[in-house]
Amino acid sequence: MSQRSCLSVILAAGEGTRMKSALPKVLHKIAGLPMVAHVVKAAEAAGAGDQALVIGHGAEEMRKAAQKFAPKAECFVQEKRLGTAHAVLAARDAISRGYDDILVMFGDTPLIDPAVLIAARLKLAKGAAVVVIGFRPPSPAGYGRLIEKAGKLMAIREEKDCTDEEKKITFCNAGMMAIAGKQALKLLEAVGHHNAKGEYYLTDIVEIAAAQDLEVVASQASFENALGINNRAELAQAEGIWQTRRRREAMLSGVTLIAPETVFFSHDTEIGADTVVEPNVWFGPGVTIATGAKIHAFSHIEGATIASNCDVGPFARLRPGADLRQKAKVGNFCEVKQAVIEEGAKVNHLTYIGDARIGAGANIGAGTITCNYDGYSKFFTDIGEGAFIGSNSSLVAPVTIGKGGYIASGSVITEDVAEDALAFGRARQRSLAGKGKELRERFASAAAARKKG
Repeated sequence: MSQRSCLSVILAAGEGTRMKSALPKVLHKIAGLPMVAHVVKAAEAAGAGDQALVIGHGAEEMRKAAQKFAPKAECFVQEKRLGTAHAVLAARDAISRGYDDILVMFGDTPLIDPAVLIAARLKLAKGAAVVVIGFRPPSPAGYGRLIEKAGKLMAIREEKDCTDEEKKITFCNAGMMAIAGKQALKLLEAVGHHNAKGEYYLTDIVEIAAAQDLEVVASQASFENALGINNRAELAQAEGIWQTRRRREAMLSGVTLIAPETVFFSHDTEIGADTVVEPNVWFGPGVTIATGAKIHAFSHIEGATIASNCDVGPFARLRPGADLRQKAKVGNFCEVKQAVIEEGAKVNHLTYIGDARIGAGANIGAGTITCNYDGYSKFFTDIGEGAFIGSNSSLVAPVTIGKGGYIASGSVITEDVAEDALAFGRARQRSLAGKGKELRERFASAAAARKKG
């Protein structure tokens, strides 16, 4: 298999009108990644070294998106929608390069397992000219049936054309195929359009190949693998299936999920063994967590790196650029963005840290904020090792707090603080005897007067 060349032709030209969206259907996301990108990843994992994306509606948007998830893929435009075989032939230039195997896939089947594609390719390696991927749905109603005889696939019959006996068949067409590269163009070009819609159907190559005494077989996939997405409800269903798979994978790799069904991963989440994740945690793209971390309930994390034995949450938000070093702590109702929290540092509660470095062992008191934005530009706050920032302090960037510096609670710090210095940035407190009582009486009198008026 490793020596056989393979091209995946991924059909992604459909408008997806049932999604009721200006966004092309295949760019709708599952686990933070466009569904077509999931298909590309599966093809790559199955050994397809090259990809041809057949696009149509939203072509420029598709090209731009493909640069991110499939930078080496070639895009081919299907100018007119004349059927699935016509769509595959839009990639004629790529198909004609002499690949051993051609995988024909659909951009709206994001749950396809690479193992299913590998199994189909193995059948090509053993001499099959066409391998159709089939599945057994809970109900076959509405699906094309795979008509087999003596282990050979003879035809794919649309339900409306099935006999009563054929309608009893539960083995249905998933749409995806593997085609021997040396036969691909000949078979595709033989597809006609003599049907009610006047379209070129990819399924016709089964009978065409059988008539030429070429070997045509079916390969079975699970219902989940063949699930196509046509609307938002099916998109949510696919998201649920993907998350269930990923949660199981995480737990089997040594991660504790206390309430698995409430934890949501991104397509690229990396999470180390012995990490404990409490209920209702959401991981966005770009999160890496080392071993032994603890993520408390209701935390929202994206674009963050969390080192071993860190403690996060509950109700913490880590935004892109958050970098927590070993044994760092970010507590409840804290937000961290574009900042390094060094080893053993603590950002305990009700705090915002943005565009900053918190030195090793430093302690950030409740209600502290780094004032990093003046409405036009961002500025940096540097807090040294072992510094102590008292509660309810505002650090107006750019500013540096030296190693061991101590900031009195309630301070507004606008100038650098030297190592081991104590800084106050607040007005001196004054107490005026009896003035509290006098103020209450004045306010009460004013309120009474307003009620009478």
